[in-house]
Amino acid sequence: MYDAVMKRRELLTGSVAAGISMALAPRVFAQASPHGLRDRKLFEIARVQQEKAGSLLWRKDFVGIADFGLRSSEPRFHFVNVEGDAITSYRVAHGTGSDPEHDGWLNWFSNQNGSNATSAGAYMTYGWYTGRYGTSIRLEGLEPSNSNALDRAIVMHRAQYAEPEHLARWGRLGRSNGCFAMSDADFKLALLHLGGGRVLYADRLGLGADGQIVEPYRAPVIDPLMPERPSAEQLANPGIY
Repeated sequence: MYDAVMKRRELLTGSVAAGISMALAPRVFAQASPHGLRDRKLFEIARVQQEKAGSLLWRKDFVGIADFGLRSSEPRFHFVNVEGDAITSYRVAHGTGSDPEHDGWLNWFSNQNGSNATSAGAYMTYGWYTGRYGTSIRLEGLEPSNSNALDRAIVMHRAQYAEPEHLARWGRLGRSNGCFAMSDADFKLALLHLGGGRVLYADRLGLGADGQIVEPYRAPVIDPLMPERPSAEQLANPGIY
């Protein structure tokens, strides 16, 4: 009789535990990812870029992601705190060669010397140095698309044309010579979060706040002597056009 009672108790205890586990499982799953679609995509990009850089990195707490698919008036430079599971976003300028019409949209990337354009791809951040714009962060390109970054002196720095006052007056940031230029306050965060041995990734992602792709506004070319800007299809399939 004692054995039978004990077996029934064990069976009942096991059933109750299983029931509790089943009841809790959906709640745990629902709370597993508190981030929105955009941030989940940014975390994934950060993880992939850190894995690609591998042992080159000295620190893996933060990843910088510059989304040049958004207009310069938008917070498009993301500090992805991998260890702290958080993302904060700020404004960053692009190069004159990437935006000849100066409408705030990056049209294309270039790795060529003298292009004054922004380059796409992953960068390794080095230490600080004092240059034309004061304290700056040196960058080394890790891909064929930005391999000339050191020779071109493509760096992160502060600039007056990236300040909120410039944005308020002109509705967009000014343009750099291809560097990642930020306001003084925002660049201080870059010094803290990205200086020395971290990865910075630049691409035309176009991730809106809701995670959906932002389609850039394309103004018509007015000057008939000015060559027409390549369309998105031409940029994606240069060998066809």
